[in-house]
Amino acid sequence: MQFSVGQTVVHPQHGPSTITQVFHRTIRDEQHTYIELEVQRSDLKVSVPVKIAEEIGIREPRTAKELGELWEVLGRATEHEEEQWSRRMKDNQERLRLGDLLSTAGVVRDLTRRSEAKGLSAGEKDMLRSAMQPIIVEVGLSLGISDDEAEQVLENAIRGELPVLAS
Repeated sequence: MQFSVGQTVVHPQHGPSTITQVFHRTIRDEQHTYIELEVQRSDLKVSVPVKIAEEIGIREPRTAKELGELWEVLGRATEHEEEQWSRRMKDNQERLRLGDLLSTAGVVRDLTRRSEAKGLSAGEKDMLRSAMQPIIVEVGLSLGISDDEAEQVLENAIRGELPVLAS
């Protein structure tokens, strides 16, 4: 994958980001090329060696057509869910650590449904908010809609209502 300043990419843990610079660092007499990412909707900046960018999961945002898998995951029935909040929290943290959009979507789906049915602990509410953010931003980018509209599309998909997209 080629990288250029101004390009939008998706970091597996931080979500959609903009490349703000491509630069070189010399480490042990060897020159390495890095990209600096500014995470969208955040003040976070991350430097990633170009050599391993794809290996760690840096990718282009999904297109509107590629979001079909996301809608499928969000609309699926909730899988087995631990009743004890500490175990549920640990399971969800492990799923989020993968940094995969679809795993994160499964956590968002399950926590959203639990929130509506039984409520969430304070930690789970924070987890849901932080897990939703990168998905909302990527859906917004892919569909060319605002974050508020993307959040509504996401919530509708969790209820099993597939998004109606303009052609």
